[in-house]
Amino acid sequence: MCQTVEKKLAKEDAWIKDLDLDAFGAEMKALGKKLQREQGPEDGEHLKKMVNWSRIATVIGLLTLWMYPNPVTVFCLSLGTFMRWTMIGHHTCHGGYENVDTTCVGGPTTYKRFRFAWGSLYRRVIDWMDWMLPEAWDMEHNRTHHYKLGEIEDPDLVENNLVDLRASDAPLFAKYMTVAFFMMTWKWFYYAPNTYKCLKYAELRRDRLLTKSMIAKKEESVTVKALIAGTAEGLSLTEFITRIIGPVFIYNFVILPLPVWLLFGETSYYYAMINLLLAEIVTNIHSFIAIVTNHAGDDLYRFDTPCRAHTPTFYLRAIISSANFSSGTDVVDVAHGFLNYQIEHHSWPFLSMRSYQKAQPQVEAICKKYGVPYVKHNVFWRLKKTVDIMVGTAKMRTWPEGVVDETRFR
Repeated sequence: MCQTVEKKLAKEDAWIKDLDLDAFGAEMKALGKKLQREQGPEDGEHLKKMVNWSRIATVIGLLTLWMYPNPVTVFCLSLGTFMRWTMIGHHTCHGGYENVDTTCVGGPTTYKRFRFAWGSLYRRVIDWMDWMLPEAWDMEHNRTHHYKLGEIEDPDLVENNLVDLRASDAPLFAKYMTVAFFMMTWKWFYYAPNTYKCLKYAELRRDRLLTKSMIAKKEESVTVKALIAGTAEGLSLTEFITRIIGPVFIYNFVILPLPVWLLFGETSYYYAMINLLLAEIVTNIHSFIAIVTNHAGDDLYRFDTPCRAHTPTFYLRAIISSANFSSGTDVVDVAHGFLNYQIEHHSWPFLSMRSYQKAQPQVEAICKKYGVPYVKHNVFWRLKKTVDIMVGTAKMRTWPEGVVDETRFR
């Protein structure tokens, strides 16, 4: 058992003093290797199934785009976009299919990291066209968020990103209205500019142009508002528009509805635009509920120190700073964008969607064995907990340093 020191713990942290961190970490590491070895043709077929579901939803939405604004068109367009990001782009860009033959779903190299949606506007349009540039999202999400989870340098630490709203003297109702605005717009208002910032800072660092003042502000999130105001040092509104969101706007709101104008006339074109705008709002809300809620709540931990990847501490943080949702079938998992396996995904970011389905009961059993909290709730309960963090009526737990000897893993 790891060496510990005596320290008074809060009731909710009492489990820590009995944790055998080394043994726990060894079992988690062994399970990850086992799951990766077991990936094969079934994972490729499962990916094919999910890609086809996404395409079917998108096609139905596009074929009915000309109709009077209706829930079927909006739902299908929204779902197709949601699946393309949270399931297909997400797990592919993490390398979930590097050791899987994906010939059955579009060729042996299409669903591979650093190729899927990378390197050109053509690949972005063909593979995954969304408000975030895939290369920027990789820098923010894959390389930073996953390996700084719950730390102050985590770009997705909700409690830190919403510190101004939390500390505001505004009425609670006004805070809730602000959160509602974020839900409907967060992909282009916050996530696209913040991922752009992460990519741009990496490029400036590479070119040795990153200033001390930029480094001092690296933990601050960036929104469209900051880019318009010109207060985000090193970032250009013009580049953000031309490189990041401009192509998406043209694709979604110029190219997609244009055939409707040509085939059905002006009235149907206006219907198409309304359907597209409503689908954009719905997919923002849907993805907010499935994504932002993953790592926020008064029952999840944040940390004051870093840790090395794939160590016992890394696996522990993946679990106690993440929340799972209802799961078990493809229909349920698609509704959550396969983000209902966030604990397993943060433990081993490089696995396929199917592997997370297999891993979930095994990880839960390991946690029960070692007394590690395994948080799994209905997604709407997690939404409530997340909003509480955002508006300042609740706060995250802070990991008590020194109870378990983790110095070897930093």
